Amino acid sequence: MSSNGVILYFAFGTLLFFFWVYGIVSFISDLRRQIIPWIRVQWRKRRDDEPNDRETERLSELYGDPDDE
Repeated sequence: MSSNGVILYFAFGTLLFFFWVYGIVSFISDLRRQIIPWIRVQWRKRRDDEPNDRETERLSELYGDPDDE
């Protein structure tokens, strides 16, 4: 009876190991196909947004545009 318990123990451990590996592989696949491309798009949008123009617009909102005076 004890040998059956040992076999079941290792069988369930092996089964759980495969589910664990499957989860890691799925996570890496999601990173490659969804998350990393989304981050790249956000970086491109931010780079194309030209932060100097945003700072100038914000200062114009706060203190008024000197060209309008």
